[in-house]
Amino acid sequence: MPAVRLTAGWVLPVDSEPIECGAVLVGPDGFIERVGPAAEVPAPAGVRQVDEPASALVPGLVNTHTHLELTDFDGRVPDDDFVDWIARLRALKEERSTEAYLEAAKRGVRDCWASGVTTVADTGDRGVVARALAELGASGVVYQEVFGPHPDQCEASLDQLRRSVEAVRHHASARVRIGVSPHAPFTVSRALYRAVSRWARSEGLPIALHLAESTAEVDLVRAASGPFADAWRRRGIPVPAPGPTPVQLADDEGALGPDTLCIHAVQVDGADLERLRRAGAAIAHCPRANRRHGHGTAPLGRFLAAGLRVGIGTDSVASVTPLDLFADAREAQAIGGLEAADALALCTLGGARALGLDREIGTLTAGKRADIAIVDLVGDPADPAAGALAAGPGGVRATFVGGREVYRRATG
Repeated sequence: MPAVRLTAGWVLPVDSEPIECGAVLVGPDGFIERVGPAAEVPAPAGVRQVDEPASALVPGLVNTHTHLELTDFDGRVPDDDFVDWIARLRALKEERSTEAYLEAAKRGVRDCWASGVTTVADTGDRGVVARALAELGASGVVYQEVFGPHPDQCEASLDQLRRSVEAVRHHASARVRIGVSPHAPFTVSRALYRAVSRWARSEGLPIALHLAESTAEVDLVRAASGPFADAWRRRGIPVPAPGPTPVQLADDEGALGPDTLCIHAVQVDGADLERLRRAGAAIAHCPRANRRHGHGTAPLGRFLAAGLRVGIGTDSVASVTPLDLFADAREAQAIGGLEAADALALCTLGGARALGLDREIGTLTAGKRADIAIVDLVGDPADPAAGALAAGPGGVRATFVGGREVYRRATG
């Protein structure tokens, strides 16, 4: 791969001050060699030159929650009550073939690149996203989902998870990592949480779980009531006695740790925040999906004040269309009362930290992988971070993954 020198009106490294008229030099190995004012960044003979004077160079965005296998489900699931919505989605999923899911996942990867996203944290049960990432040369952490709300399903569900992980492990690489996802308290028994957590830790696999997402979930766990409890009873699944919060349940069963990504985390109290902090768990904050499903607003400001690692996620197109991490970042900015630079940091360095990848990606820093988005600037030229966030996916001119140009906006 040839070396490339990118210059732009602004370079936004995220971990240091913005650089006006800046440049980034990417080596042939796909790693960043120099970042600084254009006049100070060398231009070796034969290097490819890319000049975008009206744009900004930003770290490739990190989307901490996707379901790329559902890319074709845009608009197919009615805006029902959340419990009914899940049932409809599950029924629709059974109608599709594995190959259809694979092609959808590949389209999802390309859609991510077109919106400036270079790394995803994806959860799914069809085993196709790891293959899509590997075949396209993309980057991400792929969490294989496991389900089983009945305690008697525990061993069978765990065995199926082991087989599913084994089937995708050959796709793992320096840029594609495999994890597991005991889906949620309304689809996983306490016994399965415990068994999956033990097995994942023994295998060195990171964990992701939908947690404290809805009031219906809280009603199930805390009060053994509500629509999820009713659904369990109709299916002959024993409903545990009223107990802890969802966060406490996950903690009690060993699911929380520094390798755990907690998705949504809307319905949390002070004790939950302390448990998350003590465990060192990370948060995938999905503000637009939370709002669309009527879950409420996650306490982003309290997450950050507690020192939790927080990234931003879009969820799937079945929840929110389009997958626009810029829009989620702007919404997070409003929720948390953040400056634009802090919101940009959440969907770059914040996401990288949440996934344990911040030594590799998340900032424009010499020695890190050259995952870079070139984004038009909108609005106040004195605030390039706000200008980049305002531009949105339509303002993405080009995207690079490991120094390789994977997307270029059509002109004309």
